[in-house]
Amino acid sequence: MSRSTAALRSETGLLASSAAAVLDRRTIRLRDGRSFLSPTGRLLRFAAPPAGIARQLVEAGAAHPTPAPRPADDVTVVVPVRDRPRELARCLAALGDVDTLVVDDGSHDQEAVARVCARYGARVVRRDNGGPAAARNTALPLLSKEIVAFLDSDCVPPTGWLQQLRGHLDDPRVAAVAPRVTGGLRSPLDLGGEPGVVRPGNPVAYVPTAALLVRREALTPFDETLRFGEDVDLVWRMVEAGWLVRYDPRVVVHHEEPSRVGDRLVRRFRYGTSAAPLSERHPGAVTHLVAPPWPTAAVLALMAGRPIAALAAAAVTGQRLERHLHDPAASARVTGRAVSGTAQGLGRALSLLGPVAWLAGCRRPQLLALMALPLVVEQLERRPEAPALRYVGEGLLEQAAYGAGVVAGCVLHRTVRPLLPRVRGTG
Repeated sequence: MSRSTAALRSETGLLASSAAAVLDRRTIRLRDGRSFLSPTGRLLRFAAPPAGIARQLVEAGAAHPTPAPRPADDVTVVVPVRDRPRELARCLAALGDVDTLVVDDGSHDQEAVARVCARYGARVVRRDNGGPAAARNTALPLLSKEIVAFLDSDCVPPTGWLQQLRGHLDDPRVAAVAPRVTGGLRSPLDLGGEPGVVRPGNPVAYVPTAALLVRREALTPFDETLRFGEDVDLVWRMVEAGWLVRYDPRVVVHHEEPSRVGDRLVRRFRYGTSAAPLSERHPGAVTHLVAPPWPTAAVLALMAGRPIAALAAAAVTGQRLERHLHDPAASARVTGRAVSGTAQGLGRALSLLGPVAWLAGCRRPQLLALMALPLVVEQLERRPEAPALRYVGEGLLEQAAYGAGVVAGCVLHRTVRPLLPRVRGTG
């Protein structure tokens, strides 16, 4: 354990009662020993060496609380379901002896759902089919406990997941906390292994309600007009109201993804259609490309086969950073991150064009490499059992399906907001 991390752990008095904190792996400590650069680019300088600064670092997203497990007696788990008794049984078995309310959202075989609930001691309420948002809203007036945990019926949580997440809510500013959700070859709900504060523009911009612990005081009804993205809308409304939402990947919940590629592509398309209505409700929050000027120039120069021009553009970024950091090694490190991150962002945005981009890539292989880059990095970080070629290939198909959904949603809602790049950031 580094001295700075040990210092953070010792400063528990500055945090919620049961919490310690650890530095974010991406936080850079500058050579003066008293300055830190957060993963979002916020520079923090302290007048003395690190002592008594845990809360400030947590506030800036440069460190993250790691609360101890807490009893979850004040939590009710809400599970919306429509049919799928097999998946529901597996979910309830994993929950164990926890106060659970199942909302049967118009199942064709209500008796099968009722039998599963009776077997595992879960309460059940029935309603006509209205979708996940309506099902969750049906549960809200029936709850008496202070905290609700939303859990999808095709999820399997680990033992102690509620207790582990519950500690975050000892901080009265925290409205909700989400675990990592994994499953299948490449789950769209998997937001990676780094913790963070959830906010548009942050490394973790949203979290799904496939598994989410929420303080009822901060909870407002789901928007039932949103068939997809209703969970993102809920989280962003809490953030806009001044609450904190945290992502804690120490807890991993398994989510069952469709086994057939075609079914997964349909699901990705549907997710994409939510971008337009979300951009109408939260202007500026939905963007698929952030293009900081000089790192973007460096990437484009590399793509054009002009390495000298790329180095010059990167040097401008480094020089501008050095004016603030006064640490050449840190400036070079952040510059490398900026160029790499921009290249991955450009690749993801390009892959949303699907066959159009693939056709262009046949003529310019650099474009295919750019599209593959973020998926290769993701594959190296997550290390799935599938071969890299399959991971990248299916990832490109899924990105294309999602992109088609974004365009379809934009046409339906007569907006281009989700398609517009945001020109800001390092450089």
